[in-house]
Amino acid sequence: MKDSFSKTVYFGIIIIALLGFINSPTALIVGFIYTTLFNTPFKTYNHKAIHYLLKISVVGLGFGMFIKETLETGKAGLNLTIYSIILTLSLGLLLSRLLKLDLKLGHLITSGTAICGGSAIAAISPVIKAKSKTISIALGIVFLLNSIALFVFPAVGHFLNLSQEQFGLWCAIAIHDTSSVVGATLGYGEEALRIATTVKLSRTLWIIPLSIFSMFLFKTKDEKIKIPYFIILFIVAIIINSYHILPDPTTHFIVSMSKRLLIITLFLVGSTISIKDLKHTGMKPIVLAITLWLFISIFSLGYILN
Repeated sequence: MKDSFSKTVYFGIIIIALLGFINSPTALIVGFIYTTLFNTPFKTYNHKAIHYLLKISVVGLGFGMFIKETLETGKAGLNLTIYSIILTLSLGLLLSRLLKLDLKLGHLITSGTAICGGSAIAAISPVIKAKSKTISIALGIVFLLNSIALFVFPAVGHFLNLSQEQFGLWCAIAIHDTSSVVGATLGYGEEALRIATTVKLSRTLWIIPLSIFSMFLFKTKDEKIKIPYFIILFIVAIIINSYHILPDPTTHFIVSMSKRLLIITLFLVGSTISIKDLKHTGMKPIVLAITLWLFISIFSLGYILN
C-alpha cells in the first residue's frame, strides 16, 4: 500500500513539474524531501533517466539559439574555460595526494568539478576502470554541491549585481552539472540561460582530451573514450532555428517543454541525494570537492569581474 502511494506521489510530482507549476530550486528540494520520506521507486533507472532527459532538454534549448550569438559566446568563454580546467585538474591531483585519498576517487571528483559534473564522471570512470562504489561516492558529492549551487549562485549574482552575461558565464564555469547550470540561470534571465548553456556545452567537449590524459595517468590505454555526441544534435538544433526551418510557435514550444523537462530532471537529481550514503564516504572526499569548488568559483568570478 505504501509502495503504491509513493509511486502515485512520484508521478504526481513529475506531472506537476511538466505542467510548469514548480521552479528549479523547488523541484530539487521536493526530490530530496521525497527520497527522505519514501523509498524512491525505479531507483536503478533514475541515473539513466537523468542522463537521457538532460541531453534531450539541452538539445531542445538549442531551438531557442542562433549561430552568430552562440559562436560569439563560445569564443568569449574560451580563455576562462582553458585556465579553469587546467588549474582545477592540477589542484585536484595535488590535493588528492596530500589528503592521501584514493586516486581514482580524487580524479573523478576533480574531473566532475573541472568540466561537467556527472557527465564527466560517467565518461571518465570506465576509462580509469573505477569501481561502482567509487563512482557512486563521486556522483553523490557532486550532486550535493550542485544542489547547493542552485540556491547560492542566484543569491550571490543578485547581491553582486552581476549582468546576465557575467552570471551566465560564471554558472557555466563554476557549477558542476549542466542541469544545475540551467536550473540556476532559468530564473535569472533568458540571456544568462543562453550564455550558460552554450559555454557549458563547449566545456563538455573537454571530456575527450581529459579521457586521453586519464588513460596515460592510470595506464589504461585499451579503454574506449566516450564522445558526447548529443552536442552535435544541439548544434543542428541551433542551425534549424537560425535558418527558421521550423515555424516560431513550434520552436517556442520545444524550448518551453525542454525547460520543463529540466525541472523534472532536477527533481530526479534531488531524489538521488542520500545523506546516509554521503556519511559513509568520510570527510576527505568532501573536503577535496568543496575546496575545488570554492577555488573554481572564486577564480572564475574574479576573472569575470576583472
